[in-house]
Amino acid sequence: MPQLSVLTLFWLLGQQPLSAQQRPIETRRFAIDIAGARIGSMTVTRQLMPGNEVIYTQISDVRVNFLIYKVKVYYKVVSLFRQGQMINATVDAQTNKGNYASRTVWKGDHYDIEANQYKYTRKSTEPRKIDYTVTMLYFSEPTGKQRVYAEYFGDYFNLTSALRSDYKARLDDREDEYIYEKGRLVKVIKKNALKNFVIRPLD
Repeated sequence: MPQLSVLTLFWLLGQQPLSAQQRPIETRRFAIDIAGARIGSMTVTRQLMPGNEVIYTQISDVRVNFLIYKVKVYYKVVSLFRQGQMINATVDAQTNKGNYASRTVWKGDHYDIEANQYKYTRKSTEPRKIDYTVTMLYFSEPTGKQRVYAEYFGDYFNLTSALRSDYKARLDDREDEYIYEKGRLVKVIKKNALKNFVIRPLD
């Protein structure tokens, strides 16, 4: 069989269907600040896949060393959507207090949910299909949404908006604030008893 020339090989690769090529990845990068000082970073990606699937990935790396207040957190969230429905989500966290994990898995007629995080545990089932999660907030404004699924906690945040494009997400005693401009996320404020964490875009 004759060998293919380099030009022919490139032409053949170019004729491969999109599903056989590298799928485009949309990436957003953020800085994490506390009291005006940068203490970490976050990268969130969205990748379109064959079969009308979308993979969302969120990686956060935080290191705080303020006298008696020390925090080290690295966590990764991976969520798979198929035809607009979340099929599974995993959260793996490595902290200075130990390692933790959360899982949400669709079983055909319900989700099995198990969250084991620092000072927080939840084990439950959910029959309703999940179509919007916290990770998705970094890509689009939750217009018309009244709740959003938190992969980390395995539960829902309730969303309220007193001002246009300014949303408060509450779960028990936890509250985050998401602020948008022209549909694009420009700031996240994570409320904390000591100091609030501020997440701001770098691109």
